[in-house]
Amino acid sequence: MPTNVHFEDVKVGDEIPAWSRTTDFMNWNRYAAVNDELVYIHMDDAAGRAALNERGAFGMGNLRYTYILDALRDWIGDEAEIREVGVQFRAINQKDDTLTVTGKITDKRVEDGEHRVYLDMNVVNHEGQPTCPGHAIVVLPSRA
Repeated sequence: MPTNVHFEDVKVGDEIPAWSRTTDFMNWNRYAAVNDELVYIHMDDAAGRAALNERGAFGMGNLRYTYILDALRDWIGDEAEIREVGVQFRAINQKDDTLTVTGKITDKRVEDGEHRVYLDMNVVNHEGQPTCPGHAIVVLPSRA
């Protein structure tokens, strides 16, 4: 549930609430259907193994990007704006992995009349390995 965070509520070094999902075939299938991303390597274990010699089908990078957006929206609420998100896909996630979005505030400042908060973001797997490092900028409302 969004919390409607304000600029004055956060400080550099704060971490956002962890946000987790277990990626199973049902979630992959739903995401792929909505985004027209029905690619064999993400749906079929044999195709996944043939492509990367992995355990089988592997997750979509853009789904992890979406998880970051979901985590940010749940944290900042409806009165704030996600201004920018950039990520790198550094590791594969497998079916049934639990992925957790993490974020840490690295800066906050008023620019062009906006109350901007800068964050380092990542999606880590259930073994604690980072898979999707990136950054985000959100614009929060001010109590002033």
